[in-house]
Amino acid sequence: MKLFVGNLPFSVTEEDLHNEFASKGSVLSAKIITDRETGRPRGFGFVEMANVKDGQNAISELNGKEIDGRQIAVSEAKPQENRGGGGGGGRDRNRGGGGRY
Repeated sequence: MKLFVGNLPFSVTEEDLHNEFASKGSVLSAKIITDRETGRPRGFGFVEMANVKDGQNAISELNGKEIDGRQIAVSEAKPQENRGGGGGGGRDRNRGGGGRY
């Protein structure tokens, strides 16, 4: 079960996150999301628990828990949306060409 963890203090590491959730069940992975340009933490991350029971236990035990002065928010992660990125480039079909009509 994949969990969203929000309102994380910027001082929390992936190891800290893993250890916090490991006390509630088997953790498969813990990832803190960072800014692409600066590499700084964005204040949220994801934890993947081995099963639904462990995930639900982590939500009930850790949602609202204070870590380094901040109350973290823990919930089931929503499926990632396709943001349609990419794009750009290419020529504007309404411009230039210089041909005669």
